[in-house]
Amino acid sequence: MALLSGGTPWSKLVAPPIFHRSHAPRTFLFFKRRRFSISALSEQPPVRVRFAPSPTGNLHVGGARTALFNYLFARSKGGKFVLRIEDTDLERSTRESEEAVLKDLSWLGLDWDEGPGVGGDYGPYRQSERNSLYKQHAENLHQSGHVYRCFCSNEDLEKMKEDAKLKQLPPVYTGKWANARDEEVEEELAKGTPYTYRFRVPKGSLKINDLIRGEVSWNLDTLGDFVIMRSNGQPVYNFCVTVDDATMAISHVIRAEEHLPNTLRQALIYKALGFPMPYFAHVSLILAPDRSKLSKRHGATSVGQFQEMGYQPEAMVNYLALLGWGDGTENEFFTLDQLVEKFTIERVNKSGAIFDSTKLRWMNGQHLRARLSEELTKLIGEYWKTSGILTVSAGPFIDEAVQLLKDGIDLINDADKALVNLLSYPLHSTLQSDEAEPLLQDNLSGFAASLLAAYDNGDLVAALEEGHAGWQKWVKGFGKSLKRKGKSLFMPLRVLLTGKLHGPDMGASVVLLYKAGSSDVVAPEAGFVTLDQRFKMLREINWETLSKDQPVKETAAPV
Repeated sequence: MALLSGGTPWSKLVAPPIFHRSHAPRTFLFFKRRRFSISALSEQPPVRVRFAPSPTGNLHVGGARTALFNYLFARSKGGKFVLRIEDTDLERSTRESEEAVLKDLSWLGLDWDEGPGVGGDYGPYRQSERNSLYKQHAENLHQSGHVYRCFCSNEDLEKMKEDAKLKQLPPVYTGKWANARDEEVEEELAKGTPYTYRFRVPKGSLKINDLIRGEVSWNLDTLGDFVIMRSNGQPVYNFCVTVDDATMAISHVIRAEEHLPNTLRQALIYKALGFPMPYFAHVSLILAPDRSKLSKRHGATSVGQFQEMGYQPEAMVNYLALLGWGDGTENEFFTLDQLVEKFTIERVNKSGAIFDSTKLRWMNGQHLRARLSEELTKLIGEYWKTSGILTVSAGPFIDEAVQLLKDGIDLINDADKALVNLLSYPLHSTLQSDEAEPLLQDNLSGFAASLLAAYDNGDLVAALEEGHAGWQKWVKGFGKSLKRKGKSLFMPLRVLLTGKLHGPDMGASVVLLYKAGSSDVVAPEAGFVTLDQRFKMLREINWETLSKDQPVKETAAPV
């Protein structure tokens, strides 16, 4: 509901034929005591929402969340999700940026019902193709007296600002041409003086009920008559948006809170044109951890960047939905279909939401591991082959490697690091670390000699040939022969066989390393150290030197 009070009563206008009233919110108009109000009928109109990006760059996560909220609202209400391109900034708008935005929305799974590439009954869907429509409605406003020609030069306007500043008044247009005589206007037209169309702002105040923020009101006295058409014939943003939303029968305008000040001008234009007012809902900004507005200086901020970093679209959608919305439970894990089922505009929070990249990464890992096993294996296997670590993209080795390493993979790009780490053997740096000191003091050299003997006599290799069962049987017997068990058995085994103090399941790791060494599945460029090469390195270690105090101790190689 919007309310205009004070000033001259407005005339009731008939909407132009181009506006399809059957798709628009129906309204009653009341005139009483110089008060103007618009109230929605109990009969709700068909839900039609829009996402209207400017193709001047990449799709920001803030814009993606706005698109998502519009999508969820439309789908939850059985309505239409419209995509409109606001490309009136001719200098900065590019078709490349538009294509990138469309690609990002498609990647997120936010398919639109009307718009570029889809069409619809309310097109065209690019503002640059709708100029004739804007001029038609601007002329309608001129004929009805809601706008007038303003012949003020830039110098005139600057002088008005300076005078207002000296008088400590708001820098608003003084209305020099608001009440000009016809003869004065004709004289300027005859001289060819450039002019703009200015909207005649009434006196009083205006109030709207925002679906997220509640009642919002403005004092019209500080606004001043504003331009809707420039002297070059190009429409101003607020005029375009109002005409587009009205003629496309948009029922709900869901957008970022930075557009809230624009609502004042747009509401006045709606009323002047006689169009029904849509419902407004202004979503809070996405903030950085320092509570400033999220920007490039805080790292990745565009959808395309997160896609390149290996994030999954399901995780991005899930996380963006939680920035300012929740279903009232502790649940944070949602698919897109579940979000459609749960979403309500009433549960959107009006306070700013903090963008936490650590939580987004965790959530991506949850979605990644929630995939079907075959799907995850195929995804990671293809990534390993494409990156040049493996020579194949499918097979037993990949099946086992994915199962072994998946818990340490939050981003698909992490898969390379996880596999390369498994294949590497940083034994020397590990033994020279402070964390390895207790192992060295626990007769690690004697343990290594027994392990070498087991390898040389073929017992270890025979066990690995049998797979996990063979490994477990061998470890049990090897521990008994050394009278070791638990940590005193498995820690030195892990260090000597994998070269690391920590990592995934040791038995599965060693079996997998053996399989990799007995096949050509690993590419030569991967830096793989086979078991044969590992035992050769063990033979060459000078344990006496390692047992002495080292001048510098390093930290063990990270997993």
